[in-house]
Amino acid sequence: MRRLALIPLLIATPAPARDALGVFGTWAAFRDSAIPRCYAIAMPLPGTTRRDTQPYAAIGTWPRRPVRAPPLRAQVHFHLSHRLAPASLITLSLAGQHHRLIGAGLDAWAPDPRMDAAITAAMRSAETMTLSARDTTGHPFTDTYPLPGAATAMDAAALACASKG
Repeated sequence: MRRLALIPLLIATPAPARDALGVFGTWAAFRDSAIPRCYAIAMPLPGTTRRDTQPYAAIGTWPRRPVRAPPLRAQVHFHLSHRLAPASLITLSLAGQHHRLIGAGLDAWAPDPRMDAAITAAMRSAETMTLSARDTTGHPFTDTYPLPGAATAMDAAALACASKG
């Protein structure tokens, strides 16, 4: 059933050159040969409040751009369920660790390659990750992502770009 929940996200994500690499648990992997880039992507669990937009988490790799340090060149990106309040603290919690993210509007990222690596490493063994912040009305919100399949989706994306980059 969770795999079917990815369909609206995949249709809504603009990427005409996208090749599906597979669905792994609650995560999916894609290759966009035109850029080139590859990414693992997932939607959070349903929220209890009205969302401003459809949130998602993505771990992207760009084999021809020095976005992040080798070997994966992976970058963590979150499209949030609510627009961020100015100067809102954004915290990602997983595997007993708390990471401070940066962001604005509806998006958040790790501030540097070292944190990208720490987050993606922790995702491999954690069951869930939760992003917490405050919206423009000052109310707290959380987006919670189940992680079954995340490691396999990240590996599929990295391998696809390594072999086609």
